[in-house]
Amino acid sequence: MKNLILFLIPFTIFAQENCNYFKMMGDNQKYEACIMYEDLSAKGYYQFQKEWMEGLDKILEKHPDYAKAHHEKSIPYLKSGDFVNWKINIDKAVKYDAENYLGFRGSVKAKFFGDNIGAIADIDSLDKIRDYDLGMTNNGDYHLNIVKAICYSQLDQKEKAIEIFEKQLADETHTIGLYDYYQLGVTYFEIKSYEKALQEFQKQLTENENAETHYYLGQIYKNLNQQEKYFQHKEKAIDFYKKGIIMRDPYNEHINKVYLETIHKN
Repeated sequence: MKNLILFLIPFTIFAQENCNYFKMMGDNQKYEACIMYEDLSAKGYYQFQKEWMEGLDKILEKHPDYAKAHHEKSIPYLKSGDFVNWKINIDKAVKYDAENYLGFRGSVKAKFFGDNIGAIADIDSLDKIRDYDLGMTNNGDYHLNIVKAICYSQLDQKEKAIEIFEKQLADETHTIGLYDYYQLGVTYFEIKSYEKALQEFQKQLTENENAETHYYLGQIYKNLNQQEKYFQHKEKAIDFYKKGIIMRDPYNEHINKVYLETIHKN
């Protein structure tokens, strides 16, 4: 198991725009909006503060097509569970800068709403306009193609999901995410392809060992009538869970997360 040091980081991980780029390109409106945003950010307001939201409104009053301000305005709504206002604002960000915000919107659709069809549509739309790597989700857990594969798996299109998983994982430029092998393993397990599932879960152990992986390994061995290994992994799953070595996310539960009650029952 690799030694992993995890930090809780803000939900938004977009690179700071270079205002001078807009000036160099002759886009004075974007340049002015960018400078206004930089000045607002320098004041150190928290995302939920009234002053922060009012500052974004002032930028948008003058520059309604400044996508970054729409995106930043959407984040407090997302964190507070006001998904209606989140969607209003993120849709505007996508309208004015699809390349930078389609992936974010798609990953949130999958993660928070279970809108797998909408997530796939956004990721596919991004793929059509971006001529380089689609990139990761904002928290860095998954590549967007892995998100797409998970969505197809959730839609019970397992073979399609496996095809996307395998293609992305075979890409030499791909950086393995925290739970890539786990999610592929679950997909194989759900179609009862136990040997292939076993291979993926074994890879997951070396990448990022956790309670959930041991749970599924136990279930595989249970189905293969290897009772000793079943109980070994069940005990490890319980032990890891009690130690807090589990799939974690500060904002929402992971797809295919397993809970202690389920481990005990199975």
